[in-house]
Amino acid sequence: MTNIENLEQIASQVRRDIVRMVHNVQSGHPGGSLGCADFFTAMFNEVMDYDSNNFSMDGINEDIFILSNGHISPVLYSVLARSGQIPIDELSTFRLLNSRLQGHPAAKEGLPGVRVSTGSLGQGLSVANGIGLAKKMNGDESKVYCLMGDGELEEGQVWEAAMYIGAHNINNVVGIVDYNKKQIDGSTDDVLPLGDLRAKFESFGIEVWEMNGNIMKEVVSTMNKVKNIKNNSKPIFILMHTEMGMGIDFMMGTHKWHGAPPNDEQLLLALNQLEETMGDYSL
Repeated sequence: MTNIENLEQIASQVRRDIVRMVHNVQSGHPGGSLGCADFFTAMFNEVMDYDSNNFSMDGINEDIFILSNGHISPVLYSVLARSGQIPIDELSTFRLLNSRLQGHPAAKEGLPGVRVSTGSLGQGLSVANGIGLAKKMNGDESKVYCLMGDGELEEGQVWEAAMYIGAHNINNVVGIVDYNKKQIDGSTDDVLPLGDLRAKFESFGIEVWEMNGNIMKEVVSTMNKVKNIKNNSKPIFILMHTEMGMGIDFMMGTHKWHGAPPNDEQLLLALNQLEETMGDYSL
């Protein structure tokens, strides 16, 4: 089995985790989580450099991941479990009282991989900029990766942060946009058109790449290329094209599964389309 095939198998299990977690509490956001399963699997199992056994809040000499669109927490929690950072059976506590796995990642819960509470959309890139500047001041050459939703780009703070990152060339921060063109109320074109994102980011002095976030080989190749670039002349942002609900036919092609849980019948239909490759967690 190639490494890419192994990562694809992990991503399939992550997708099973996502729909089971959301179904169990009839609450959460499966659509974007499913669309980003390949990306998260690649980042936490292949691309980023970090100590999975000794989490620290400062993250010195480690790559740091900021999930700005914190509502897709199911995919983050699953990948943390499947990469050995939290117990797999802890996934059964998703969104329950007193659980570390709340609807949006919360730093106060002492959860490995979570250094800032996110989900108030628009704030992640600002935080990433601050972490990136601190790393530069400390001579720390590791990177900061910040994932944002495309609907999230309707928040004005994102553009303030984008202007700042370009003006100050914070080139150890990599911004990734989950470009599925859908948000909770419909398509981004219908709610508030984003226009030419490439041209907008480039006008702020940012280098823009694009990739298909649902092709594992392309994700790994692209993100490793970015990782290995040192002292680039500009910060790099990636427009990551994904399909909301990826992997489950009745969830794809619509915004309706942005924040809707499957019922019992729909869960079975979904699981029948996703290979169980690492064993389901216990409920």
